[in-house]
This record gives sequence, C-alpha cells and structure tokens, in this order.
Amino acid sequence: MAPEKLAELMSIEELRALVPELQQLTEKYKQAEALQKALFDISELANSVSELSRLYPAIHNIISGMMDAANFFVALHHSSSDMVEFVYVVDEFDESLEREVPFSEIKHGFTGYILTTGNPLYLTKENLQEQMQATGIQGIGTMPVDWVGVPLRRGSQTIGAMVVQSYDDSIRYQERDKELLAFVSQHIVNALDRVKNRELTEKTIRERTRQLRHMNEELQDEIQERQKIESLQQALFEISELSANVEGDMQDFYSNLHDILARLLSAPNCYIAILDRAKSTLSFPYFSDELDQGVAPRPLGKGLTEFVLTTGQAELINAERSILLSEQGQLDKDISERMLDRETSWLGSPLVVDGEISGVIAVQTYEKSKGYTFKDLELLRFVSHHIAVAMERKRVADAMQAINQQLAEKVRERTDELYKTNQHLKKQIEERKEIELRLIHDAHHDALTDLPNRVMFTNRLELAVANKKRHPEHNFAVLFIDLDRFKLINDTIGHHAGDMFLIEVSKRLAQCIRGHDLLARLGGDEFVILLDSLEQEEDAEEVAARIIELLAKPFVLDDKEMYSGASIGIAFIQKWYKKAEEVIRDADAAMYQAKALGRGRFMSFDSSMRERLLEELELESEFRHMLKEGLFECYCQPAVNLDNQEWVYLECYIRWQHPTLGKVKREQFWQVAEHSGLTIEMDNFMLERACRCLKQMQNGVGHTAYIALNLSINHLLQTKLVNQMLEQVEAAGISPSQLVLEFDENDLNKRSAHILPALKKLKKAGVTLVLDNFGSGLASLAYLYSYPFDYVKIDHRFVKSLPRSDKNLKMIQSVISIAEHLGFKLIAEGIENQAQYDALREIGCQYGQGSFVVGSQRMDQLTSLPFKAINA
Repeated sequence: MAPEKLAELMSIEELRALVPELQQLTEKYKQAEALQKALFDISELANSVSELSRLYPAIHNIISGMMDAANFFVALHHSSSDMVEFVYVVDEFDESLEREVPFSEIKHGFTGYILTTGNPLYLTKENLQEQMQATGIQGIGTMPVDWVGVPLRRGSQTIGAMVVQSYDDSIRYQERDKELLAFVSQHIVNALDRVKNRELTEKTIRERTRQLRHMNEELQDEIQERQKIESLQQALFEISELSANVEGDMQDFYSNLHDILARLLSAPNCYIAILDRAKSTLSFPYFSDELDQGVAPRPLGKGLTEFVLTTGQAELINAERSILLSEQGQLDKDISERMLDRETSWLGSPLVVDGEISGVIAVQTYEKSKGYTFKDLELLRFVSHHIAVAMERKRVADAMQAINQQLAEKVRERTDELYKTNQHLKKQIEERKEIELRLIHDAHHDALTDLPNRVMFTNRLELAVANKKRHPEHNFAVLFIDLDRFKLINDTIGHHAGDMFLIEVSKRLAQCIRGHDLLARLGGDEFVILLDSLEQEEDAEEVAARIIELLAKPFVLDDKEMYSGASIGIAFIQKWYKKAEEVIRDADAAMYQAKALGRGRFMSFDSSMRERLLEELELESEFRHMLKEGLFECYCQPAVNLDNQEWVYLECYIRWQHPTLGKVKREQFWQVAEHSGLTIEMDNFMLERACRCLKQMQNGVGHTAYIALNLSINHLLQTKLVNQMLEQVEAAGISPSQLVLEFDENDLNKRSAHILPALKKLKKAGVTLVLDNFGSGLASLAYLYSYPFDYVKIDHRFVKSLPRSDKNLKMIQSVISIAEHLGFKLIAEGIENQAQYDALREIGCQYGQGSFVVGSQRMDQLTSLPFKAINA
C-alpha cells in the first residue's frame, strides 16, 4: 500500500503514536553511524597524525562529535616514575592544574580510582556521595555535575584515563555515554601507540638521515628497515580497515588477514583457534594448511595451541623444542613426532582482548630452510594484538549490522501490521480500562456482599481521624457488629445458605444508615459502620438499636426460618486517636463487652474497658511467665467414700496468687489459657506435677495412690496428643491406671462428636475417666449411656441447694439409680455442711467431695494418704 494511501487511512493520533518509535529507531541509527564514523576517524588519525600534540585535540573533536565534551582531559600513568601526566586538558575551571603530578597525590581521587582499579567510573550529582562512600574515593578539584571516566588499557595494563565532565545541570551524561567511551578507548590506545610508533619511526628516520653523512655503508640497511616499518604500518592499517568493513563474511575476513600476514613473514600455513566461554573447547574457524584439510572442534589437551594458552605468551616451537616439551609433559608425544617427521617450524601468539585470552593465531612451515626466527616471533606478537582487536571489532560490527537489519525488518513488519491492529488496539484499551476499574473496585470491596472491605474502610477511617484532629467539633463513631449463630447456620444448612444470610444482613444494615455513612465487611460475620457528621452521641446508639431490632427478625434461608442477632460495640472518635486501627480495636473491645453481658445488645467504649484490656494483657503475660517458670502452686482435694471416709482419688488443681490482683479465680486463668492458646501447655504442666507427686507417694503408702486432673477438651481432639500424654506417663514410671482424668460437661457439649475415640483409647490404657460438672450444661443422658466414664460428678449447684430443694434431691437420686444400672459411680461435688452431707447419705450417695468432707491441702504437704483401691 502506498505511503500516501496509508497516511490517508491513518488518523493524526495514530501517526503521532508512530512518531516516537520512528524517532527512537532514527536515533539508534544516528548513534551507530556516529560511532562508526568516530572509529573511522580514529583509525585515520592513527595513520595521518605523526605527533601526539596534534593527536589529542583531534581525539577531543571526535569525542565532542558523539557527546557534549566541553570539559575533557587525558591522563597517562608512567609506571617507571610513578607520575601521572595530564597530556591534554580542556576544563573551564581546573585547566590551570599542574600537568604532571605524583600518582600518590591523586591516588584517592576519581582519576586515581580508574588508574588503580582499571574500571570505568560514572558519577552524577545524585550518586556522588553514595559512590564515594562505597569506593573510598575523594573529590579533588571543582566538583562536577556529571563525571564519566574510562581506563586506557594496553593489554591487561591500565596506562591512563580519559574523562569528560559537566559543570552545567543542563548537560547530563548517561550510562550509555560511559559504555561509548569505554568502547572507543581501546581504539584510542591503538591510535596513541601507532602515533608513538610513528614518532619513534620518524625520529629514527631523522637520526638515520643525520647519520647518513657519516655512515654511507649503513644506508641500505636503514632503507630496508624503513620499508619494513612502512610495510608493517600498512599491514596494521589494512587490518583496521578489514574490521571496519561491514561487507563480507568472516571467512573472507580471516582469509584477508592471512594474506596480510603472509606479506609480513612466511605464512604458507595459518590457522586461528578460538576458546569457548567455558574455556574447555577449541574451535578452528579458519584453517589453511598444505598437508591437512581441517581440524574439528576438540576439548583442550596438550597441543601447541594449548601450550600458548597456558603460557599466555607468543611461542616459537621447532622440532627440537617440541621433543623437549614432550619430555617435560607439556606437549603430546604424537605431535612432537609429527613435527620431527615434517621438520615443522611453528609460531603461535595469543589473541588478547581487554586482558582476556580469547584464542590463538598460528603460522607454520614445513621447509627447514624457511624456519622462523625470534624476529618473526616478535613481529607475530606485535601483529597478533591488532589482529585480536580487529577480530573483536569485526564481530561487534557484524553483530550490530545484524541487529540493525533485525530492527529494520521489525519496523517494516510493524508498519505493515499497524493499520490491521489499530482497531484491535483501541478495543483492548477500552477493555483494559474496564478491567482496571473492576480491579480497583475489587481491591476495595468484599467479593460476597460488594460492601467496602477492610482496606477501604481503614482509609476512610484514617481521614475521619485526621478530620477530628483539625475540627474537634465534628463527631464520628464506629460501630463494630458481630452476628450471633452464624457458625450454627453455616454448620446446619450449609455455606451457601450462610453466604445468603450475610448478603441479607448487609442489606438490612444498609437500611439503618444514611447515604454518607460507610458500611463495610471486615470478614466472616464481622461488619463495621462509620457514622459521619453526628450531631450527638445518642444518634449512634439509635442506629445500634435499629440494627439490633432489624437483625432480630427472622431470616428465611432455603425455605427455613432462622433467627440471629447482633452484639455491637461503639467507639466515638476522639482527637487523641492516632490511627484507624486504634478506633477499630476499641470498638471491637466494646463489642466483646456487650457479648459478655448477654447477646443482642450494644455497648459504648470507655476508658475502663481499656483498663480491663490492659489488665487482661498483663494477666496473660504474667500467666505465660508463671507457666514457663513452673511457679503455680498445686493443691489437692480428695474424692471420699462417704461410708468409711477413705479417699478414692486426689483431685489436683492450681491456685494462682497474683502479686497485685490477689487470688485469681480458676475460671479466669483457665479463660486466659484458652485465649492465649496455652491449654495444652497447662495440661502438660499439671500432668508433669501429678506424675512427680505419684512417684514420690509410691513408697509412702501401702497401696496404690490415684491422682485426678481436669484436662482441656483440646487434649482429646488429636490422637497424637493422647499418645504423647500416655508416653509421658509411662516415661515417668507411673502406671496409667493411677491416673484419673476429669472432663467438663460444657466442653463435651461443644465437641462431643470428635472425642469418643480418644476416651476409648484412654479407657483401654487403664485411665479412670470422670464426667465433671454434670448438669451444668445440657446434661445429656447420651454421655451416661454412650461414653465410658467410671465416675460422674453432679454439679456443685445441685448439692448447694440441698436439703431445701426436693427437686434437686430427686434428680440426684435418679442419677444414682441410673448409675447402678449402667455401671458408673456418682460423686456429689461441693459438700460444705452437715445438712448437705446427711441429705446425700439418706438417698444412698456413696461418694462425695468438698470442704466438709476433707479440705484442700498443698500437694507437697501431703502426709497421711488413706486411699482405697479405686476399683474396689
């Protein structure tokens, strides 16, 4: 399609979208062209300039053609005198600096860093301090805005530095400027060396010319020397030209190198060997030999090429030396024998680029009369460096040409496809906008109810907290809502119905607030409301009351009528709040207080709640410390046979005397253990104390002693914990039959379906099982029929009402009757006076426990132990 036609079909916006990409490609082409021109100019300088004083300004002009180089200098390090010579300096601030200074004076500066490490350095005013701290360098002279310096290397040796710098904020350098300088630096070194050589040559020629008047006999030798030098220079120039030529493949390049080398010395046979990146394999991209057709890639061995790679130097090896190397184990014996048969003379020199050996170039002859000399060796050593640089430049040039071709092809492909993809691109943009809007919405809303989530609510609440600080007269409140019976709904009629329940709850809550209030779901069955711009605090209480009233109405889920409710905590935002989390925390605390006082009510947060929270935190911390250090006091109260006052077993329990709170109730510190997740650790502590006590009492009585523990129901939920408990008992040298475990009926009501296997396992091991506080909860008879309990304890509240409560007395008598038929024994708990004792004895209760029967004792103070066999 014609460009004019394409331009008519494309809109102005589409053409504008294409311009940056074309400009970027044009810029890359310009950079590549500028780089190639700079390299060509440097090569031209090396062949045209004969004095270094003219070379440096010319190099400055070339660098200025690639970047802004108004401030530029070249420094050379003379290692023999340890002096640094600033051979060329153009600087708008520091141009009057000394031209030659000791290296020690600038060693810690920017230039000294490059000369010491051989690494390029790119400094900007943004990273200057960080780089100076990281490298230990110090600023010398006027500090620039940007500073770029690269080393000048001859082989692996750093001979100097080339630097451009800017003192103007409008002139900034980039990382690519450092890479550009580093790339051309080696060519500049070559140019310096060649000009130096040319100066030396010209000086030699002038000296020879002066001496011609006195040394006519040496005229012919001088002419021949000059011809050789010129021939060498021509060869180096041709090598440089070869690397700059983008036409022709690598085989032509290698063949031309061979022809140039053959003009300098006898080279009927030549090959180039390249070492792979792993430095384990040699390949031979060029191989020209009179006797051998070619060499396949091979792993490193003990050949002539490997010997040069090992020494890192140019080597001259003839048949005699090959035998010596073979005897020393440095050369393969077959190679030395073949060289002896062919009378081979061999020259090889390493190819070194940036101090790294990449391969070897070698020539050889099979004519004894044309054997190589050390002069030939020096010539090959000198030329090989330029060959290595030329090979690298050719490789880079070919790679750049390939990249340029690929870029051009991509531009053509993109141009051809642009019209076809334009409409599709527009559609994708619209779709992406919709997706982004949806993602933003999803990130701030609950997936189920589509209400704002915790993130969005917290952000809005942060704004409200900040508003309260600026405008104390504005009133805000947070309502923390926790639903009742949500878990029961989920467990009974399924999670789908639970989701429908939450959606219906969110709709009812939305009916109770104003348009500018914010309703959010934090997760599970927890909802929060931010009430904005309240006139008085009572308004928040009215909203809470409406919510409780509305949520108390029945819900119809899967054709079933279900009832729920809510407990609500209210926190009014005060100006001393710093974060949104603090407000949510206090509202949550108020909700828990409301739930503790009875569900279906609301409670406003006050300072006393915070004090209670701090007290609970302190109590939990102290509890952890007491448990870790084993500081709890253990007490025992026996269960007694009321007929003969013999002890059936000792019930072990803990008393906690807090240093500031006084005696902590058993229910309170067990609640702390439950909330802090330490019930298992508490059980293990009690079990360890009980086993220790049983061990001490084994020799103190004439028959077996029995100790009872109140264990958490959590110990029965995992088979592993039951096994560990039995292993702990056996490891202490105690028989499981001496252990009595009591389990609270209220705990069994919560997890009854999951603990029967654990109870049977304990029963099989010989442990005596007791159902504690029977009648305090649902008092299910299923526990009496289906569970293997040996004893059942009637809750102390039934015993406390005796003898005045005839109903409770008959209930206990009924359980005694059931016990006779089902094979368990009944223990009356909490006998505190004679009247209770007599009433129980009258209805035939055989076992009891309480302060009237036998009081509590410290476990470590037990003396007389009137035990009776537990199964008697």
